[in-house]
Amino acid sequence: MKRTIYTKFILGYILFGLLCILFINVWSANRIMDNLTDSTIKILYDDGNVILNQCLKNDFSKITTDANIRQQISIIAALSECRIRMINTNNTIIFDTDNPNSNQSITNFDITAFGNKYYKTGNFFGEFSEDVISVVVPVVGEFKTEGYILLHVNARDLYPEYNHQLHTIYVTLAVILSLSLIILLIFNFVVFLPIKKISTAAHEYANGNFTYKGLSNFTSEDEIGRLGVSLNYMAAKLNDMEEDQKKFVSNVSHDFRSPLTSIKGYIEAMKDGTIPYEMQPKYLDIVLFETERLTKLTQNLISLNKWDRKTSKLNLEDFYLYSLIKPIIATFGGKCEKKHITIDLTLESKDYIVIADKSKIEQVIYNLLDNAIKFSQNDSVISVNITDKNDKIFISIKDSGIGIPKESLNKIWDRFYKTDLSRGKDKTGTGLGLSIVREIIAAHDEYINVISTEGVGTEFTFTLKKSRISPS
Repeated sequence: MKRTIYTKFILGYILFGLLCILFINVWSANRIMDNLTDSTIKILYDDGNVILNQCLKNDFSKITTDANIRQQISIIAALSECRIRMINTNNTIIFDTDNPNSNQSITNFDITAFGNKYYKTGNFFGEFSEDVISVVVPVVGEFKTEGYILLHVNARDLYPEYNHQLHTIYVTLAVILSLSLIILLIFNFVVFLPIKKISTAAHEYANGNFTYKGLSNFTSEDEIGRLGVSLNYMAAKLNDMEEDQKKFVSNVSHDFRSPLTSIKGYIEAMKDGTIPYEMQPKYLDIVLFETERLTKLTQNLISLNKWDRKTSKLNLEDFYLYSLIKPIIATFGGKCEKKHITIDLTLESKDYIVIADKSKIEQVIYNLLDNAIKFSQNDSVISVNITDKNDKIFISIKDSGIGIPKESLNKIWDRFYKTDLSRGKDKTGTGLGLSIVREIIAAHDEYINVISTEGVGTEFTFTLKKSRISPS
């Protein structure tokens, strides 16, 4: 049988109640009886001293001669609900509140049996048929003991008070257990049921059901509520990742299949003579182009995989940013001329020095400029703007192209992702350029941001750390 947290709490609650009852029956009951016995002994001892000091005034003979004293002693016995007897050194009873005319002897009385105590429990040397609490107060006169004052209370007389106190404890325990049960019920609604929902949701998510909505009604702001919201958010992200993974596989398949299909088709056509010999160089160039595309795609995948595994280390160095960007812009001269695109480089100073991996930053700028040219309209301008603020250099590359749809902005960094708007124009791209760009910038502990308006253009901005070396 599965033991849930709630079952464990119920079992713990029952065990707690049983232990409390056992504790009361064993320790508390004995403790109550001991306290009542000690209290009774003290009262009897105080009454004995009152009789000795105030009634007899240490003159034992007055008990036989003064009737008023005997009456006072009888009143004390009635008030204390005890039996008072007085015996002489011969153990003869000379006064007994329960039998005033008794002159019997306590045959087995032995004062040494009390030891260093002044009380005794039991049948008092066989005098009683049931247990009594007995206190002895010696009467000393003329430097010798003349007799003893004996005070007796039946042990059975303590049981009403004993039962009353024990009943009070049981009532208190019942109240505590009732309040504990209420707390347990509150725990059931506040803690157990939400945890059960979270457990069920986690099981559904583990089975791949990321659309499970069992945690959609979590509104509490405590730790359990935040856990439920976090799990719900995680499931949504995992669901998105699953969709992205499907798109990723689809894109990979498409980007590999298309050039392979072309290569296979042209080679077969050349082999079976469909393409005449004199036309083969043209189609071999196409095959070569597609082969280079596959090589580039493979290299990009390997490069991106290295960044993911954090195995690619940065070779940090100080260099002039202008001297890096200017040659990169020059390499795009041919592409820009075909589309009548102008690249406008604006910077406040040519002496900006940054500390970064030069080859990796070159790759970042190349990829961003390549994208900007690819998706820009003819006869447009691409702006490259470099500014500094505090210890950072901001590099911005802005085009006047087709733009990126708002819903696609967060996905452009994903591998192989291409917006629907770009698919018609991006014939040679692998869909990995921006993924590599983001990984390189992240490896430098810098950030990259994108702002885009569909049909207007796109602006990428990233930061680099300014070098502490002064320009020469």
